[in-house]
Amino acid sequence: MREGIHPKWFPEAKVVCLACGTEWHIAGTKPEMRVDICANCHPFYTGEQRIVDTEGQVDRFMKRLEATTTRQVDTDAKTQDKAEVAIAQLNLGKQYTELLEANGIKTATDFMRKLEEGGDDAILNIRGLGRKVLTDAKKRLRARGYTLPVAQ
Repeated sequence: MREGIHPKWFPEAKVVCLACGTEWHIAGTKPEMRVDICANCHPFYTGEQRIVDTEGQVDRFMKRLEATTTRQVDTDAKTQDKAEVAIAQLNLGKQYTELLEANGIKTATDFMRKLEEGGDDAILNIRGLGRKVLTDAKKRLRARGYTLPVAQ
């Protein structure tokens, strides 16, 4: 075994819990260790239901959750407001707009309904439309706040 490559070993290293102050000894490579929580104060072991908040983590999580919920409600409201966007407003090109309108897809709502019913194939089955037009339409709908159905 090579000399000088191993850390110093402390057979009686002290561990201190910062939450409850409990101390115990173990063997380790540091003379003293501090832990945020231990078996004496952890809710799983004690059976108590209390929140151990280290540096406001619970508060930060609750704020993020509230912001996400608010953003989702705003997005849903925008989607409902945008229900009557004409296909022509997506700027897919005159030829593709006319093809979609000729096949009964005159608004963004019609496009979304077609995607929900048959997926991407429902749009791709329209003669003259390809994957590029489908991709462009989806990008422009997402940019306007629409939530597209998940491909199956």
